Amino acid sequence: MSAMIKLKYYTDPGHGWVAVKRKMLIENGVLNRITPFSYQKGDTVYLEEDCDASTFITALATKGLVIQYVNKHTNNRSPIRRYEHFHI
Repeated sequence: MSAMIKLKYYTDPGHGWVAVKRKMLIENGVLNRITPFSYQKGDTVYLEEDCDASTFITALATKGLVIQYVNKHTNNRSPIRRYEHFHI
């Protein structure tokens, strides 16, 4: 049986982001593969859904982890868009 991990998936009408702790990116060896198209606030990184989230999800899948998403949608422009762009 595979281990399950819950991740919040934030969406607005134009885009989406998967929220993960920076520590998880380090632990899964993908920190240096995340682009500035993702955002960060504090120790949380909001991985943009097109590329960076896939990079992270693939890393988890290779370890046999199954992801359960907790969807958080707004019909307005997400405040995530105003966070700092990701950098190492």
